Amino acid sequence: MKNLHIKIEVSSELYSKNPDSSKLGQKIISNSIELINDIGFELFTFKKLGLLIHSPESSIYRYFENKHALLIYLTSWYWTWIEYRVVFATSNIASAKERLRKSIQILTKPTLIDNSISYVNEVTLSEIIFTESLKAYHTKNVDEENKKGSFRAYKRVVQRIAAIVLEIAPEFKFSRSLISTVIEGAHQQKYFAEHLPELTDVSTDTNSIAEFYTELVFNTLLNTNNNTYN
Repeated sequence: MKNLHIKIEVSSELYSKNPDSSKLGQKIISNSIELINDIGFELFTFKKLGLLIHSPESSIYRYFENKHALLIYLTSWYWTWIEYRVVFATSNIASAKERLRKSIQILTKPTLIDNSISYVNEVTLSEIIFTESLKAYHTKNVDEENKKGSFRAYKRVVQRIAAIVLEIAPEFKFSRSLISTVIEGAHQQKYFAEHLPELTDVSTDTNSIAEFYTELVFNTLLNTNNNTYN
């Protein structure tokens, strides 16, 4: 992907002004990622962001009505980018088993910098997704925000990979549950490995979590159909 220049399209319902449309907007996104990662979402404010980018706090409100809206935008951007990566990595592979393996790796392995998008640090953004993304939808307004399309990109990723599961095991009843469990579980296992290692058997190396969830998924499907998926 290094020689490509891609544009991640986020639903217009998730911002007041498209941050991708201006240098200031891009600056808001890139610096908010760094600041949230540095101090955490609870301590993050538009005032602090404005001081960091040397721009009035009011200029940030032209793009997002509040910091929760910004977090939803960041999570949507991330999952749209993940969907692009899944499509790119699996489009020319005939084997559903291999497409599923590659998809699980994208969901669970550490993120690498994508040079095709200059103003977003995907590695830092992935850290925010691991630690902060639950706050985007564990809210009292989640149903209203869901109707607005706030989580559409995340749902597309789950549904796309769940469809691959059903190619392998058409009778499996829990394809979306399985993939959303992989995603959320991988985030949790990464956190445990880094901070509460007594709660996990995985380590912080680049393959440990991916290996665990690949084995979990394929063993689940093996037990479902009594077929061999290796």
